Amino acid sequence: MTIINTDKPLVYSCSGCSNVAQLANDLAIKLNSMGIAEMSCISGVGGNIRPLVKLAKSGRPIIALDGCPLSCVAACLAQHGIKATHHLELTRAMNLQKRPNEQCTNIDLNKALTMIISTINT
Repeated sequence: MTIINTDKPLVYSCSGCSNVAQLANDLAIKLNSMGIAEMSCISGVGGNIRPLVKLAKSGRPIIALDGCPLSCVAACLAQHGIKATHHLELTRAMNLQKRPNEQCTNIDLNKALTMIISTINT
């Protein structure tokens, strides 16, 4: 039997092919592994997969992590009338340049992690 902790916020992330997209995904994985949030699948929400849409609409707080101004995570949620409790667009929030086929550094990950933890704790 799987026990789901409904006290934790859900976290959805971009996972595209740029440095900031992968940073968003790494950040969501880190939040999940630290027990701060429960990572869920934004592709399933965008693809209208019933159990994943139901989870997104469950009323739990949502952290949406977008890599760039395209804001695909926010757009997938908006298709279902859902607005994230906390939305972080990394190019804007961290003044990062979007670069295809590159990775961000651990320094960027730690800065982003500090920023999002500070945001959700206020």
